[in-house]
Order: sequence, then C-alpha cells, then structure tokens
Amino acid sequence: MGGTGEDRVYYVISDLHIGGDEQLEEVEFLDELLEFLGRLAETDENAELVINGDAFGLWEFTRVEGMAKFDVLESTYPQLFEQLRETGENVDITLLPGNHDHELAAYDEYVERFAEYNVDLLQSQSFTRPVGERVIHFEHGHQHDPNNRIEDWGDPNVAPLGYYYNTLVTSRAGQLSDRGRYNWLKDVQAVTPTERVPIWLLSKYFYREMNPLLRYALLPFLLLFNVSAILVVFAALNLLGVWSTPVEWTTSFLGQFGTAGTAIWFLLAINVTVTSLLLLIGIPLYLLRRDINKTIDRFGILETGLTVDAETSYDDAAREILGRREETAIFCYGHTHRPRIRALDEGLMVNSGTWLKRLHRRDGIIGLLPPVFYPSYQLCAVRIAADADDVVVEYEPIQKSSPSPEELTLTERFLTLGRKPDPNLPDRATVESAAESEAAVSTPELTD
Repeated sequence: MGGTGEDRVYYVISDLHIGGDEQLEEVEFLDELLEFLGRLAETDENAELVINGDAFGLWEFTRVEGMAKFDVLESTYPQLFEQLRETGENVDITLLPGNHDHELAAYDEYVERFAEYNVDLLQSQSFTRPVGERVIHFEHGHQHDPNNRIEDWGDPNVAPLGYYYNTLVTSRAGQLSDRGRYNWLKDVQAVTPTERVPIWLLSKYFYREMNPLLRYALLPFLLLFNVSAILVVFAALNLLGVWSTPVEWTTSFLGQFGTAGTAIWFLLAINVTVTSLLLLIGIPLYLLRRDINKTIDRFGILETGLTVDAETSYDDAAREILGRREETAIFCYGHTHRPRIRALDEGLMVNSGTWLKRLHRRDGIIGLLPPVFYPSYQLCAVRIAADADDVVVEYEPIQKSSPSPEELTLTERFLTLGRKPDPNLPDRATVESAAESEAAVSTPELTD
C-alpha cells in the first residue's frame, strides 16, 4: 500500500445495502462481492477501494439499535468481514457513509470496529483523493436529494422522509416477504424511483399473488380492452342509427365460424358491456380527480414527493464542486443506483451504480395489463486511474447470472418476449490534463 496520486488506482463501488430485517438479510451478490474483494487482495496495483455510501442497510434494522447493528452484521456476514480484513492488508479500503448507513457517522465506535477489519471509516460527508495531477471528489449524493438529506450530519436522531419510508416500508417488506407465493416483496428496495412502488405492487399482485384462475379469466378482457373501447363507439353509433356498417360486418364475419364465432361474439359483447360501464364511471372520476389535483396544486399541499430527481440536482452539484477547484476533475457519487457518466465543461460526473437487483419497467403493448418489472443485474466497479497526463474512468462489469426465471410468471415472460432489458455500462471516459482542462466522454443512453 502507499504510493502517490500519480500511480494510484481507485476502485469505486456503492449502494450494496447489505443487511436489514429478516428477508433483507439475504445478499444475492455475496459470492460476486467476495470474489471481487479477493481479486483486490491479490492485485499488484497501488490501489484503493472506495465504498461510496450505503454499504449497509442500517435504516432497515428496526429491532436493534446503535452499535448492536454492527454486531448483527458481523455475525450474519462473517465471510465478508474476514475478506475485508484480508483485502485491506493489500489495498487501502475507505468507507464513506450514505443515508441508509448514516449511523456510521454518528458513533465513533464504528471507526474502531471497522479498523479491526482494515477498513478506514470516514465519518465526513465527502472527501477527495489525488489522481495524477488532478483530484477526485467523492460523496454518496443523498445530500442533493431533499427526501434523504441529513441536515445535522452525525446526529443519530436525524430522520428525513426517506428514513421513515425505509423503516416503515422497506424493513416491513423484509419481514413479510416470505409470506407471498414467491419471495418478491423484499425487492422493494430495488424499485427506483420510489413513485413506482404502488404500480410495482399492483404488478406483482396481478402476476404473482392473484389467484391464477382469476388472473387468466381477466386476461382476455384486459388484453381486448382497447378493441372493446372502439366497439363501444361502434355499438353506440349503431344504436343511434348513425352508422351500422361495422356491427353488421362483424356479425357477418364471425357468423362464418359457427359455434366458435358465436363464442367470440359473446366474449366481445361482454367486454363491450363491461367497458361501457367502466367508461361511464371512469370519465366523471377522471374529471373529479383532475379537479382535486388542481386544487391541491393551488394550495401547495404536496410540494415534495418521494421521487428522486436523477439528473438536475446532481448536475448542479457536480458543476459547483468541479468549479470550486480547478484541479478537481471528477465528481464521483452514488445514491441513484444508475451507472452514469456525464461530461461537463469542468470535468466528469461519475455514478457508481448499485449491486442491488435492477427492475426495468415494461409497459403492456395493448390493453390494460399492468406493466412487467423485468429483473436484471448490473454489478460493476468504477476504475479511476491516471494515464500519462490524463485521468481515465472505466466501468469494470462484475459478472453475475441473470435472475432466475422463477422470478417471472409465465404470463410475464410471454408479455416481455423480445423486450428483455439489455442495460449497458457507460463507455470509457477521459479527463485531459489540467493544462487542457477539458473532458471527453462517450456514453450510451441508458434506459430503465
């Protein structure tokens, strides 16, 4: 260990969210994490591992307090802590608190306990490291999220909105997850932004928890809803004597198929009847809801939601940090769970992503079926190093098999045929020397 910023290599990971109540104890990427740490334990590079916030899910522990949480982590993941000890003998390991593990900044004993495993816990909100002739600024990023901002850093009693969400929702999900038809509820911490949680719950109820007979009975109606809505219009025109051709043509066409055609006709008739009722009820309810929302907006009752702005606030923060000191080349953060590189005039902003499962929303192509949330892994470590006069940022993928097909029902797999997510990590990026003071980056558009 040791060396200077000119030859030091930095590996950055974040948002592991290890630990929590009951089902949240399971770490699906533990083998991959141990392998990654094992590789660093044998590297010849002058390297430093930076764990840039939310390594642990301390907010999700609701049955123990204070330093007892460390005892639980230590006893639950002995392999991880022993591997940290071994890796820390070869490379420096720096741990920065995030919002989920802000308590690490609240108790000095954490510093001593982590030091026993060769982990240097910094209880600050941010820190810098030299790389070549430039500087990297590290922070978790939650301070730019109004729902998770810690106003009094280091106070163990602080409780932003995100704290209540995770102690009341996420931890509770961990306690109840194994009661479902499949152990899926614990994945609530992988749903981002949090405004998607209600529609995700509806989706999992429909595809996973609903009685299969009821689900398959509803499928034809939901799939044909758009067609039925059009037929409602045609039926209304026919009843009013305005235009009867579509109804006559449909009757004649289906009549050619005998009993099968009659069955289809009755199915369409039922769909049209139900759709008509839904439209009669839905239109006034929609107008009422819109009027209520306008009233709420006028009074400003709901000015802050749970949604994390994954772009603007972090762009502004990066520009401010990068512009403060000319030698600062990189603003490295996490929190949003989205691997991202963005070139700014002052340098690069780099997001280290997450090791949690990622859920990609796939809306239905037709009908009123709930969207499918397709799971994938995008494990990675960001490698930052000097190369001649430049600073190079690369994403090193950590290979992990896709989630088991059992996580999706047959219906979900059928509805996402040909639409599986294929998330890409950002391309290699370079910050030129301080004399040039420019950033160059090529980044693929990432979709969720």
